[in-house]
Amino acid sequence: MRDAMCTATATPAGLYSGSRSGEVYAGADEGESWRQGAAHLPDVLCVRAAEV
Repeated sequence: MRDAMCTATATPAGLYSGSRSGEVYAGADEGESWRQGAAHLPDVLCVRAAEV
């Protein structure tokens, strides 16, 4: 169900995934665990990570 995925260059690497069901998930520990970052969005077809 994943349609978008992105990685961050931090150590450990962050992984971000979006789906056509309108959910975005984030894993700040190289994907060992995940948490929902957003829900009830339109189809998520692109995900980007940035350091601020």
